[in-house]
Amino acid sequence: MSTILLIIFLIVTLALIGVILVQRSEGGGLGIGSSQGMGNFMGGRGTANLLTRTTAILGTIFFVMALSLALLHRGASQQGRSILDAAPPAATAPAVPALPAVPTN
Repeated sequence: MSTILLIIFLIVTLALIGVILVQRSEGGGLGIGSSQGMGNFMGGRGTANLLTRTTAILGTIFFVMALSLALLHRGASQQGRSILDAAPPAATAPAVPALPAVPTN
């Protein structure tokens, strides 16, 4: 179940990225610095745009699915799965070849 939701979440994420990149830039970062200010940002012309509505719908689906996946996996942590919780494996020292004895005169 969670695998299917995760795949749908990935598809929605990619679609949201694509829709945002297709939109025409209005410039000025949400109208900041222009004489209209934020009044035109939520005007009738801006919300009627198909891409704007698609972005809002995909964004809503994205947040709902992110919350549902987080709630689905809440408390589902498995014991001993973290590398920090597990004891380190017993390491054996590699065999070092003995050096030949040097004769002393």
